[in-house]
Amino acid sequence: MPELPEVEIARRNLVRWFKGHRIVRAEADATRIFRGAELAHFAKLTGQVKALERKGKYLLLTLEGGRGLMAHLGMTGKFVCRKEGEPVPYSRARFHLEDGHVVHFSDPRLFGRMEPVPAQGLWELASVKALGRDPLTEGLTGPQLQEAVGDSKQDLKVALMDQGRIAGLGNIHAAEALFRAGVHPARKPASLTPPEWQRLAEGVHAAFDFAFKEQEGEDIVYLEEPGSVNRFHVYGRAKGPCSKCATTVESFTQGGRTTHFCPKCQPLPKAPAPPGKPPKKPSRVVDGAKPRSRRR
Repeated sequence: MPELPEVEIARRNLVRWFKGHRIVRAEADATRIFRGAELAHFAKLTGQVKALERKGKYLLLTLEGGRGLMAHLGMTGKFVCRKEGEPVPYSRARFHLEDGHVVHFSDPRLFGRMEPVPAQGLWELASVKALGRDPLTEGLTGPQLQEAVGDSKQDLKVALMDQGRIAGLGNIHAAEALFRAGVHPARKPASLTPPEWQRLAEGVHAAFDFAFKEQEGEDIVYLEEPGSVNRFHVYGRAKGPCSKCATTVESFTQGGRTTHFCPKCQPLPKAPAPPGKPPKKPSRVVDGAKPRSRRR
């Protein structure tokens, strides 16, 4: 599933494909990825792409003439560039370039989304304005992560995936960041110490850097696709050995999603014993015999 690294890779690919070229024709099929937007507005997205920005998992394209497009990859969406006439499975929308190439939006499961809007309204879209801090474009330190997530009452991993708190962090990279930081995903945010927040922020950046290194290229291959290889440290490795300590990786459900973690590398701290009456002193035992009762 595309998360911040995959969407950023898509943005970089689009920048490269559109640079120095013009869109001579835009066309799209009548599918649910437009969710009420008019296809006629999409057909007007021609000319040069002037800016290509990203916030979290949202791509924001500005074209000449003041036209704009918001795009979200959903669960299986991706952009691919092919020569004119070369078939692309599940192509839902297409940008035809003057040099004979076509940029396709391919989406097998149709959970992606496209919305043509005036360029000046891209950053005013409710879905974009509701996003929290973007770790890549706005930075993310330990204190900033604590400020964004620390007041949540949810389990830590669920809170990390809240797009209103941290934009772009999803199930895969949240699990990877927690593993790198050595923090259990079921911890409550209020229980983390400042050093743990710092390690977790560093874990987020390390997880993203790893994804860029492993996945950047012409075409992104998602884990669900045939021929994909799972190179993540803990995600999707339930019942297999931990990449660090060889302990069996475990999984459980959080917020409707499967969480993977290593019980040894990410221990759940034991809760302190609740306050109560002091324990009773044991009776004196001499040589294993019970003490005789005293008669008055």
